[in-house]
Amino acid sequence: MFLARVIGSITSTKKDEAMKGRKLLILRPLLVDEADPGQFRPGANTVVAVDALGAGLGEVVLFCQGSSARQASGMKSLPVDAVVTGIVDTVDVLERKIYPAPSP
Repeated sequence: MFLARVIGSITSTKKDEAMKGRKLLILRPLLVDEADPGQFRPGANTVVAVDALGAGLGEVVLFCQGSSARQASGMKSLPVDAVVTGIVDTVDVLERKIYPAPSP
């Protein structure tokens, strides 16, 4: 699994029949910053993922890709490569909370 921030959504009126009614999100993967493990740094790529959990813009989510994505509930027969599998509440790195960001 990977961490990502939801940065957008996709509307597609013509798509595979099995994908009708599926919410598509644009995700920017998040990496723990090597220079400062107390924060994330954005990945260079973006990922389109199916969302069955109701994640919203700006939220941090867990997602999986490839054959693991099709193991998520209700995805086995869908032509998907990435699926949102969780909405993140908190992230702790080296005993320090980095999400949500601590108040100044």
